Amino acid sequence: MGTVTLGVSIAVPEPYGSRLQQLRAGFGDAAAHGIPTHVTLVPPTEVEADRLPEIRAHLAEVAAAFGPFRMRLEGTGTFRPLSPVVFVKVVEGGTGCTRLQGLVRDPDGPLNRELAFPYHPHVTVAHGISEEAMDRAFAALADYEAQWTCTGFALYEQGSDGVWRKLREYPFGTGPIAGVPAQSGSPVDEAAPAAGPAGDGAARRS
Repeated sequence: MGTVTLGVSIAVPEPYGSRLQQLRAGFGDAAAHGIPTHVTLVPPTEVEADRLPEIRAHLAEVAAAFGPFRMRLEGTGTFRPLSPVVFVKVVEGGTGCTRLQGLVRDPDGPLNRELAFPYHPHVTVAHGISEEAMDRAFAALADYEAQWTCTGFALYEQGSDGVWRKLREYPFGTGPIAGVPAQSGSPVDEAAPAAGPAGDGAARRS
C-alpha cells in the first residue's frame, strides 16, 4: 500500500499564521508557502499508509483527554550554528506543548519515534536560507508578539509537491493540564501545518 509522510502540529491561528507565513516567504524561504505556520508536535515521519486508522484513533484519544491552554509568542531565537533556523519563541504554553508531544509520541503508540534534537517548541520563520537573510528575520521579528488559546492540534500529510495538507483536526476534550487551568478559546485555525530542529516541513524542512 506504500508509505506516507505525516506530521502533527498546532496551527498558529489567524491573523498571525498568514502574516508570519508571508514574512517567512519575504525573507527568501522558498518552502514557506507549503508550510503553514505552526508549532511542531511530531516532525515529518514516514509510516505505512495502512497505519493511518490506528494513528487517527491514537490522536483522537490523546486530544479527548487534553485541555485547552494559553499560547504566547514573543521575540526571536535561533538554533544556529547547530541548525540553520530562526524562530519566534513560545514564551507561554511550552509546558502544554511539551506534554502534548510526549503523549502523541507515546513509546507504545503508532507515532513513537526518536527526535534528532531535544524537543523545543517554537515557530520557524526562516530555515536554510543565507546567513544575511536569517539575520534579517531575527531582527525584523525581535519585537513580535501574539497570543491565543490552543484548543487542539491537527494531522498533516506532505504531498509529492512538498506541500503539507491537513488530514484532520483533533479538538481537545475537557481534560485539565497539570498546573495549567483549562480555558475555552477560538477554534484551531483551519488553514495551517508542521518545524524545529526536531521537525520541519517540506522535504524535511521547517
